[in-house]
Amino acid sequence: MEKISPYQGLEARSFWRSYAEGAYPPEGLYRPKWVLSKSDRIVTAGSCFAQHVGRALRKNGFNVLDAEPAPPGIDPARQTEQGYGMYSARYGNIYTTRQLRQLIEEAWDGPRSFDAIWTKAGRFHDAMRPNVDPQGLGSAEEIQKSRAAHLQAVKGVFAQADVFIFTLGLTEAWVHKPSGQVYPTAPGTVAGVYDPAIHGFVNFRAAEVRADLVAALSRLKELNPGLRVLLTVSPVPLTATASVHHVLAASTWSKSVLRAVAGELHEDFPEVDYFPSYEIVTSTKAG
Repeated sequence: MEKISPYQGLEARSFWRSYAEGAYPPEGLYRPKWVLSKSDRIVTAGSCFAQHVGRALRKNGFNVLDAEPAPPGIDPARQTEQGYGMYSARYGNIYTTRQLRQLIEEAWDGPRSFDAIWTKAGRFHDAMRPNVDPQGLGSAEEIQKSRAAHLQAVKGVFAQADVFIFTLGLTEAWVHKPSGQVYPTAPGTVAGVYDPAIHGFVNFRAAEVRADLVAALSRLKELNPGLRVLLTVSPVPLTATASVHHVLAASTWSKSVLRAVAGELHEDFPEVDYFPSYEIVTSTKAG
């Protein structure tokens, strides 16, 4: 029969009706570019949702690397509170692609000098991972020593990896205006003091998110040319927004930007795949 429409003869997965009327999750939703095997050495990072990704992989027998395991003597019930076992290194949540880019650049080029150490109640906190030591450390020197060891572990674990799984979480961030560095949390929420003269709000646009992610992955590929990348987008909405928009609109905007960038990199780079965790969780049929 003569084909009179470009949609004629396409698979059922190409049509909304087959999805709307079919079982959930739909068959053929994810078709991997490459196979993730249990022998692959995996590095995980990203927003809080990425913790679930890592746990699920470990539970199912995958080889998720851990460059900074908990030392003996720490109560297993409190290890997560101190940043152990969450990801492949003790970097805590990496919410934005700018934060990922900074981490990679610091691991390669060394820590940057700016107000990266916050204080609270006489204790000292690493502003780049303030939740890792919730009680803080005893001195700024301890923070510097801990961060230097952490960055060395980060570079080492990426050098070993076969696969990097990164969950994109947010576009909103707080920035140190003089240096351009962004923080994972706003100054004053965990430690430190918010100063509008030096701390500013930023909501990264799609072009900026893409540029930061491409730059980070390029540095990783220089170290590890065979590295494959699996991107996901966190379905967890914004807890709060510092934009002028309602939190629902702000969350939709943020997730839309991240999903668009993940889709572009999936199309543009053969080593980059995308897993639709965002779609699976947020679909109207998921409930």
